[in-house]
Amino acid sequence: MSLTHFDDQGHAHMVDVSDKPTTARIATARGAVRMSLETLTLITEGRAKKGDVLGVARLAGIMAAKKTADLIPLCHPLPITKVALDLTPDTTLPGIIVEATVKTGGQTGVEMEALTAVSVACLTIYDMVKAVEKSMVIDGIRLMLKDGGKSGRFEANLQDTP
Repeated sequence: MSLTHFDDQGHAHMVDVSDKPTTARIATARGAVRMSLETLTLITEGRAKKGDVLGVARLAGIMAAKKTADLIPLCHPLPITKVALDLTPDTTLPGIIVEATVKTGGQTGVEMEALTAVSVACLTIYDMVKAVEKSMVIDGIRLMLKDGGKSGRFEANLQDTP
């Protein structure tokens, strides 16, 4: 298997997708921010000094998905048709599970957009409550699902996720 982001001389380049068909594409990524139960309670009760932690993190994730091509050098700018973030408090972690789903109709997939959305949402959660707990851990960011395009469908093993 060769890496598509390198040319014959080994130089990084943006992959030419102009001959690929336009198809419906979807990707879902997931990650978590692990924290103390006290910090989680602060978030879920809306007592964080910086405001609505989950609402701000959701918006940050949406914005990040739309800016992925600006952040990851060889990503194509894509016409994203949907970005949805679910931020679920989980007392068994304890922490917040973050899941992002991104859709497009295009010539390349949206895996990086989903992963970027999760990453930035997790970082935003950390930023908003770091004054209370600096020992939080951002954990398990990974692709859960991708579908569409030549390589078809991928689904992660759910037993390996936070």
